[in-house]
Amino acid sequence: MKFIAPAAVALFFSAAVTAQTLDDLKNDGKNTDNILTYGMGYHLQRYSPLSQVNKKTVKRLVPVWNLSLDNNWGEQAQPIVYNGVMVVTNARATVAIDVATGKQIWKHTLDWPPETPRVVCCGVSNKGAAIYNGKVYRTTLDAHVLALDAKDGKEIWKSKVAEWKDGYALTVAPLVANGVLITGISGAEFGIRGFIDGWDPETGKQLWRRYTIPARGEKGNETWPQDNNAWETGGGSAWITGSYDPELDLMYWGIGNPAPWASQRRPGDNLYTSSVLALRPRTGEMVWYYQFTPNDAYDYDACWELILADLKVQGRSRKALMQLNRNGFLYVLDRTNGQLISANAYEKVNLKTGRPVETDIAKSIRDMKATEHWPSTRGAKNWQHAAFNPRTGLIYANTLHEGRMYRHLETKPYTVGQRYQFIENLPLPRVPGEPIGHIEAIDPLTAAKKWRVPLMDFQIWSAMLATGGGLLFTGKETGEFIALDADTGRQLWQFQTGSGINAMPVTFTRKGRQYVTVLSGVGGLYWNIAREQLKDKVPPGGSVWTFALMPD
Repeated sequence: MKFIAPAAVALFFSAAVTAQTLDDLKNDGKNTDNILTYGMGYHLQRYSPLSQVNKKTVKRLVPVWNLSLDNNWGEQAQPIVYNGVMVVTNARATVAIDVATGKQIWKHTLDWPPETPRVVCCGVSNKGAAIYNGKVYRTTLDAHVLALDAKDGKEIWKSKVAEWKDGYALTVAPLVANGVLITGISGAEFGIRGFIDGWDPETGKQLWRRYTIPARGEKGNETWPQDNNAWETGGGSAWITGSYDPELDLMYWGIGNPAPWASQRRPGDNLYTSSVLALRPRTGEMVWYYQFTPNDAYDYDACWELILADLKVQGRSRKALMQLNRNGFLYVLDRTNGQLISANAYEKVNLKTGRPVETDIAKSIRDMKATEHWPSTRGAKNWQHAAFNPRTGLIYANTLHEGRMYRHLETKPYTVGQRYQFIENLPLPRVPGEPIGHIEAIDPLTAAKKWRVPLMDFQIWSAMLATGGGLLFTGKETGEFIALDADTGRQLWQFQTGSGINAMPVTFTRKGRQYVTVLSGVGGLYWNIAREQLKDKVPPGGSVWTFALMPD
């Protein structure tokens, strides 16, 4: 571990940072100078009411600073902003930046074994930091969680979560809810037994662990075979940060696919994989669950963002939870009790209902027959976060239009720390004129499209940001950071950042001026998939870009 904190800027940072309270976190979004939580609020709406940058003024949006992160692994994080200081993370480093000048204040660098990336499923990355009570929290690729002093980046504590050599990794941005630091594990493709942890943010002491696969004698284990130990290697990762409702004191965490993908050895619903869990943050107690894809045989996990909003349903307001699930259905649940409000297909699917009833096509995969399958294992939407605008009532998302030739293979005995999937997963020939994805505006209760922009060259794996200025911000694999008209999807502005964008744009204010920031740096799953097509067009290299309006 290394950290760099020049004395002068350390003094600046000390003056700028004060303790963040639980009330500050609950009220994230009300003070537009700060971004204190992943998702830009516990609700994960990724919406800002800021309107200084709008449809008319966006043509004057220009870069005001850029900072290199000296990283070629790829950038996927969301920045945190507090009192004029921005904190960003990647797999190797945590960096504090003066938002006014773009100058680095301090940098903390991680040391993990060089062979660690072998246990990462889909790209070496980190999704971001948490901030609370003068500390910055993050997770590490070699399965640790640590706290840094926000003033200078010095390590305060570091706790081991699991043994990375056994297939465990951490890329999740932590969540601080009701005074507890929460993290979720990665590794289902390596046959782990998944879990979510609660930590004391002051000391790093583990407070509780909620396994996502119930053990013998626990409720839910009856959905696993009783004549083998499939549950012990059953998967169920939890690598995207959950949402939280402080009034209900419930956090909502998406759970990933079962292991192995080939399902012959694990008949049953396989709880709590491909589900959402509603948990008490102080104890990890499960209050309710909803399973989106029982006995998931297609890698249709449910890790993605769970967006909270109050929606008008049949004339009355409902406390809703929304997810564009990987299986191609848009689910709306009552977040007080997990009751299904609606489930409608938003992409081409081979399944029939919200609790999927398999077609004969889907069933043939279980018989180890090669089958054209929609959506593909990468889903109708992957991890790239959608946004929800409470003023328009619409979800804005980058979605995928992709099928695969897919079949299960014969399973082999589990080997600790090795891939545990046993599938054949081949691309389909490209149909001329067929899009490979869309940018779209979707009604959450019906999945009807207000508008849809086809993508003909590359899929978009950057998150969406919606603003009160009637804009949507997102980024392309080919490096363009773009602004769209939220009413039509028409592109209004773009800027070439120099590398591919897979990260989460944010917007905030400083001394009354609106800024927009995004991390650029190609990496992640799609870079692995499309590397041959992109390698001569998109150089790697991470950096932070911040934009503001040029004066008239």
